[in-house]
Amino acid sequence: MRARDTDWDGVRLHVVTGKGGTGKTTIAAALALALAADGRKVLLVEVEGRQGIAQVFDLPPLPYEERKIAVAPDGGDVYALAVDAEEAMLDYLEMFYGMRQAGKALTKMGVIDFATTIAPGFRDVLVTGKTTEAVRRKAKDGRRVYDAVVLDAPPTGRIARFLNVTSEVADLARMGPIKNHADLVNGVVSSPETAVHFVTLLEEMPVQETLDGLDELRAAGLPPGGIFTNMVRESLIPASVLDEAGENRFDLTELALGLKASGLTDGSSDATAVAESLGEEIVDHARRTRLEHRERASLDRAGRPRYELPLLADGVDLAGLYELAQSIRTQGAA
Repeated sequence: MRARDTDWDGVRLHVVTGKGGTGKTTIAAALALALAADGRKVLLVEVEGRQGIAQVFDLPPLPYEERKIAVAPDGGDVYALAVDAEEAMLDYLEMFYGMRQAGKALTKMGVIDFATTIAPGFRDVLVTGKTTEAVRRKAKDGRRVYDAVVLDAPPTGRIARFLNVTSEVADLARMGPIKNHADLVNGVVSSPETAVHFVTLLEEMPVQETLDGLDELRAAGLPPGGIFTNMVRESLIPASVLDEAGENRFDLTELALGLKASGLTDGSSDATAVAESLGEEIVDHARRTRLEHRERASLDRAGRPRYELPLLADGVDLAGLYELAQSIRTQGAA
């Protein structure tokens, strides 16, 4: 396996969050592929019960078990786990109390479902616990089972609470298995082995949520990671033209003459109509480009490593996923 310098050397748990609609699950999947390249073994975990990983990789719904779902560039393997809070609870009872059979009986009675419903934080402890156990797990030869774990986490608005709930549980439980479990989880989540990455678009609301999320992480003492700006569109129009359009100095007459001279229109009236239509699109594009420049500047002021991923013309299929993974590697994020 070839050694490779990245921005996140030493990080083994990559938590990926983002506002809904930013492509959080897609970027988590692409990051897992990028991290697994060159013969590594990576686990991709989801915790929201949406089967998003299965959809991204075009697979049937995933069971509650770790299974190989993809081969990364140069021979690495990506495994996936869709965490189920109920099954995680059974694992917990077996690990600390040897009570898996009793746990199954409780499941039939609906006790576990009742507990996780009235105490949502308890559910978060279970799913983060399952994830951090995979981070810590070692094989018989003493080596880590996974080189890295990628967690497709809840949205930005509740990421700090989701990750910090184990600390609150540790404060409430002064001793015993629950306290020990919470301390183990918190020890991984708040350590330099973890980085919380944000996925955003170059739009005002997701950028603001990203900045707010970074502030909340810092306040909670959790380790911020990088910012992945998704669906970035490359401008095909010269900067000088965009500047003119953005300042309402765009010359439609010159555009109409150009269309007519190039033979793209049949006559003066046709050229004028086409120029007016194109002009409106160019002005809209110029305004959007200015907005994107402003949002980029806001993200840059956050002082975190930032990566830009392209808008895929054909949508996100498997080929597109590998294209995103390559872009992540090229920019040094994996």
